[in-house]
Amino acid sequence: MPPTGEQDLLSTEIVNRGVESSGPDAGSITFSVRVRRRLPDFVQSVNLNAEIGSLSREELWRKLWDSTAGYDLATVLAFFAVFVFTLSVYFMSRPRSIYLIDFACFKPSDELKVTKEEFIDLARRSGKFDEASLEFQKKILESSGIGDETYVPRAIMSPDNISTMKEGRAEASLVIFGALDELFKKTRIRPKDVGVLVVNCSIFNPTPSLSAMIINHYKMRGNILSFNLGGMGCSAGIIAVDLARDMLQANPNNVAVVVSTEMVGYNWYPGKDRSMLIPNCYIRMGCSALLLSNRSRDYRRAKYRLEHIVRTHKGADDRYFRSVYQEEDEQRFKGLKISKDLVEIGGDALKTNITTLGPLVLPLSEQLLFFATLVKRYLSGTKPKGTTTATSVTLDGSQKSPPTSSGTKPYIPDYKLAFEHFCVHAASKTVVNELQRNLGLSNANVEPSRATLHRFGNTSSSSIWYELAYLEAKGRVKRGDRVWQLSFGSGFKCNSAVWKAVRRIKKPTSNNPWLDCLDRYPLEELS
Repeated sequence: MPPTGEQDLLSTEIVNRGVESSGPDAGSITFSVRVRRRLPDFVQSVNLNAEIGSLSREELWRKLWDSTAGYDLATVLAFFAVFVFTLSVYFMSRPRSIYLIDFACFKPSDELKVTKEEFIDLARRSGKFDEASLEFQKKILESSGIGDETYVPRAIMSPDNISTMKEGRAEASLVIFGALDELFKKTRIRPKDVGVLVVNCSIFNPTPSLSAMIINHYKMRGNILSFNLGGMGCSAGIIAVDLARDMLQANPNNVAVVVSTEMVGYNWYPGKDRSMLIPNCYIRMGCSALLLSNRSRDYRRAKYRLEHIVRTHKGADDRYFRSVYQEEDEQRFKGLKISKDLVEIGGDALKTNITTLGPLVLPLSEQLLFFATLVKRYLSGTKPKGTTTATSVTLDGSQKSPPTSSGTKPYIPDYKLAFEHFCVHAASKTVVNELQRNLGLSNANVEPSRATLHRFGNTSSSSIWYELAYLEAKGRVKRGDRVWQLSFGSGFKCNSAVWKAVRRIKKPTSNNPWLDCLDRYPLEELS
């Protein structure tokens, strides 16, 4: 017997009636019974429809829930709740977009401008260099790619050339407050609204710190997250952006200010060691300040969105670690000692960095070609390490023969397919030329680097922002364009930052360091 609940759903029917013709039951009546599910009771359905028509909306919903639709509707609602929860977790755990609202580059006054000839004259009048050292610096300047309009602080111009803490603070106040005043003016943001502050300066690190000096000057709020990065060289600008990004990811609805600079007067080396005289010739005054935001409402007024940051550190190798090294010479004068192999070391660090960056930015076709070349080199037994394809060049312009190797030439991906603009750290003419050759870049690609080096010199960690300011002044940055910033620094480090323009950048009419000299660039002799 079926369960009582199912009896009402079954119907019976007698079929095959007859009389038994033989056997012990001959003459008896026989029949068969067919059992099947009952057809719908249409009368009841009509009655149900009539009943439904007389029900209110609330009663109808309750009747549907209690009868046929309860289980299915509960399942749908449960599924929908799980879907909404999963979607919420995904968007909450996804990294927040970091926007570059705007940036500013400090331009010193004309009274601090020096030509190459004036620079050598200042060094001669200091009485701290012999003729051999002066001739070496003059030779470096002639091949440096630096022009006659770079800036040096008053400490170098003074006859005493005394690099005191007082002079260092004065130079820091001049360049940092100059850049920040312009940034706050351009972005119309109050200093008290800044939640994160990151400052990087490699050599000059007083107590209280430069970040504390900024907070004191602008009377920023007491719960600001402030950081001061020191001793990280020319690549510290991207490291500072990376730190600011991490802070913004952990602190929603906030803005961050990043300041990148270097104190030239405090780094002035008055000795005779040639490897320590090189920074004197290249490093010039400069400072950049930028405003970052993680607030979605700032998207409309932002210029760029941060896409990637890739950092490479080679400090585990002593040769790389000592390539840019602060120490005293035989006369106990402090300075930065530059290795003759710095360009070669930088090239190897670059190779590691772009190997990591490539899969993030290159189209699939370039990645496949690069992978195929690696496989071919592996099958042919060629070791990539230590191989090179061209003569190595040192910072002073001399050349040396590379170790010979045979096998398949390494494939260099075409990064022009990944980026529209390049901001390569303007360390020296030699460095820019080598990067152009190794990456297969055109003269137009490295034009911002050469122009920045010629007009402002090597401004250390802020140079990549003077280069981006050059691109904006030329009106070349359009919506969707990708910008690659590449910098090198002591340690040894190579860092990359990738930005994407979220709107077309209009040519500036003010607050750009290039406006008074833009028509002169590019210079043909810089190519």
